[in-house]
Amino acid sequence: MKHWHIDQVAWDRFDPTKVDPEIVPLVKAAAMVERNASDYTAYLNSVFRDDPDFRQAADNWAVEEIQHGDALGRWGMCADPSWDFEAAFVRYRAGFKIEVNADASIRGSRTGELIARCMVETGTSSYYTALGDATQEPVLKEVCRLIAADEYRHFKLFYDHMKRYLARENLSFMKRLRVAAGRIGESEDDELAYAYYCGNESEDLPYDHQRCIAAYMGRAMGFYRFRHIERSTGMVFKSIGLEPRGRLADLAARGAWRLLQWRRERYVAALRKAANENAAPPLAEAA
Repeated sequence: MKHWHIDQVAWDRFDPTKVDPEIVPLVKAAAMVERNASDYTAYLNSVFRDDPDFRQAADNWAVEEIQHGDALGRWGMCADPSWDFEAAFVRYRAGFKIEVNADASIRGSRTGELIARCMVETGTSSYYTALGDATQEPVLKEVCRLIAADEYRHFKLFYDHMKRYLARENLSFMKRLRVAAGRIGESEDDELAYAYYCGNESEDLPYDHQRCIAAYMGRAMGFYRFRHIERSTGMVFKSIGLEPRGRLADLAARGAWRLLQWRRERYVAALRKAANENAAPPLAEAA
């Protein structure tokens, strides 16, 4: 059951004078990734085919994720009236596909699959919180707040099911850690890069993963603050069985913050190089 409905958003409060042009490309890309949840639900239903409770939970999760995509897409069209969300999404679906008919989880176990889902919800919860804190546009601020709250509830949903399967499968700490680290690393795969391409670049320009992931990550990372990383680190620690607060979590959060800043600098440098070669628009400095 949805905790909110897209029509409850105060769309009449949209203020074009407060739109940050650096956020608009990110929202367009995120809209398509969120809207594409039905494929992931089909995959999860295949992996957990004999678990009706989880399958129902996954179906409910998909309804909310698709609404996230619709809300972000609607805001993207408010910010850029020339943008056609539906056409961009059709283009994205045609070019980015996942295997939905799986006999078993690609993570090696159902516990691992649920840890991976926890990582995704950790990332999205912190990301929409960061965007919501950064934007001054009231409608986007409201949408990000609503989505971030959903994503945190989704984290708890997958975490509770993960604990249930962990009791059966007894996945070792090192295996849990490898799954979590591997899924975090996948944030740089084609899912986001291709969504950025379809949402922001002409079909006449050939897709280039490095250019598109630099354009997306270089912008997105600029909106994070340490408090967002600190919170997400605690969620990661909880997922793999570590104490989410304490000295180790604090050290990990500080290390993750430094890594994020270093990676953003690399992405910004790559994007500016591409801009100088007339392959992509320049990236503004982070706020």
